[in-house]
Amino acid sequence: MPATTVNATRMELTKLKGRLKTAVRGHKLLKDKRDELMKQFMDVVRENRAMRRSVEEALMRAHSAFTVASALMSPEVLEQSLLYPKQSVDLEMSFRNIMSVNVPLYTFKTKSDNPSEIYPYGFATTSGELDDAVKALAEAFEGMLRLAQIEKTSQLLAEEIEKTRRRVNALEYVKIPQMQENIKYITMKLDENERSATIRLMKVKDMILKQALEQKMAEDALALQAMQA
Repeated sequence: MPATTVNATRMELTKLKGRLKTAVRGHKLLKDKRDELMKQFMDVVRENRAMRRSVEEALMRAHSAFTVASALMSPEVLEQSLLYPKQSVDLEMSFRNIMSVNVPLYTFKTKSDNPSEIYPYGFATTSGELDDAVKALAEAFEGMLRLAQIEKTSQLLAEEIEKTRRRVNALEYVKIPQMQENIKYITMKLDENERSATIRLMKVKDMILKQALEQKMAEDALALQAMQA
C-alpha cells in the first residue's frame, strides 16, 4: 500500500509517470550540481588555508614590529603618530556566480597612489620599526580583504552544498521511492480491475449463452409437441 492515498486511475498513473521522469532528471542534475559545488568548495578551502597562513605571517611581522616600536617610543608619541591617518580606502563589493551561488568580490582603491601616504607622521620623531610595522600592515590589508572574500565564499558554498544535499536525499530516499510505490500500486489496481472486468464479461457471456441454449431447448420442445399433436 502507498504511504498516501492515490486515485487508481489511468490519468493519475500517467501524471505520476511524468512526475517520476521529471524527478529522476532533477535528481541527476542536483547530484551533478552537488559534485561540482564540492569541487569548487575544496578549491576554495585550499586557497583559504594558504591565504590564512600568509595573512597570519604578515600580521605576526606587523605585530613584532609594533612591539619593538612601542618599546623604543613612548606611548604618547606612538599614539600621536598614528592618530590622524593620511591615507583612506574606498571598498567596493560586487558578485560573481558559482553554480547559482552569488559570492562576493571585494575590491578597494586608495585615496592616493603615493606609497608614502601610508605614513601619517614625520620621520624625525619616530623609529624605523614603526615604519616597518605600518608598511607590514598596509601589505597585509589586501591579503586580509582577499581572505575575507574567500571565507565568505566558502561559507556560502557550504550552505548551498548542504541545501543541495538535502534536496538530493529527499528525492532519492523519499519522493522517488514514494512515486514508484504509487505507480506500482495503481498499476496493480488497474490490472486487478481489468481482470475483474474480464471475469464479469465472461460470466455475462456464459449467462447469455445459457439463456440462449435454454430458450433454444424450450423452442425445440414446443416444436416437438406441435409435431406430435
